Amino acid sequence: MARSRKPYGTGFVIFVAFVCFVVSFSTTTPAAQAPRFRSRTDVVTVTVTVTDSTGRIITGLTRDDFEVFEDGSQEQITQFADGRVPVSLGVVLDSSDSMRGQGMTDARSAVDRFVGELLDGDDEAFVATFNHNPRSMTPWRKPPATLVNTLARTRASGGTAIWDALVAFAPLFQQRSNVRAAMVMISDGADTASDRTLQQARDVLRRSDAFVYAIAIDAPDARPSTRVSPEALREITGPSGGYAEVVRTAADLGPATARIADELNKQYTFGYVSSRPPDNTWRNIRVHVTHGDYLARSRRAYFAERPPSS
Repeated sequence: MARSRKPYGTGFVIFVAFVCFVVSFSTTTPAAQAPRFRSRTDVVTVTVTVTDSTGRIITGLTRDDFEVFEDGSQEQITQFADGRVPVSLGVVLDSSDSMRGQGMTDARSAVDRFVGELLDGDDEAFVATFNHNPRSMTPWRKPPATLVNTLARTRASGGTAIWDALVAFAPLFQQRSNVRAAMVMISDGADTASDRTLQQARDVLRRSDAFVYAIAIDAPDARPSTRVSPEALREITGPSGGYAEVVRTAADLGPATARIADELNKQYTFGYVSSRPPDNTWRNIRVHVTHGDYLARSRRAYFAERPPSS
């Protein structure tokens, strides 16, 4: 039996971004056009962020600069996108009681800037909210700038069900139009009202081949029971290739989301055909940059689902 909901606020803000991809794409990019992708089920798609030792994002690499390994065995990269691949962005805002006041104002501003200025016209987006229940505000829309001010009338009330929201909105990405997808969740506290657990949310995200980013506001005056848990955020973000960032005030949300947008704009997307047929098992993925002291972040595993028999 589900436990009763708790109509109380909490004490940190999370931005979670899911980055998902269709399974195959073309190898060439026409001039002045976004990379064109085809749908094939035999290609494992991998998106990678490359940084140096200071965290600076590295651009300008080519297919020959990467190696990919599946369960320790090197695979041949057969597809490589030259340029930015359009993204489908889902924005999910925590509208629980603790978001009242300046926190909600700053979160709205960060969301409006994200969809209005930091995405491309070829991208698409949707907006949703949650407190102790999830609520979809818009369907997928293109261009994302049409969603500016969607949250203007949103009022904060109720409890905070982060894990329920992750599970509820993840399936929307199966209906997207673009190859990549990102979901940005904004919350302001420890989960107080979910029926789902952290592990259940983690399992759903792991199956979605999603990059997950978390930005948490950990206010110095927050109560210990509502303080952000960096360890929980890393359980969500680490396996996906994303990262968790802790900031101190809601005013830091704009710069933090801009860093996410910058990363999304500078990622590499490529594909390979596994040397083994799908067998309904999890397979580890590791990406290596062949030169330079660089760190390559990507999803750590994928589920090699066997197609249904005809």
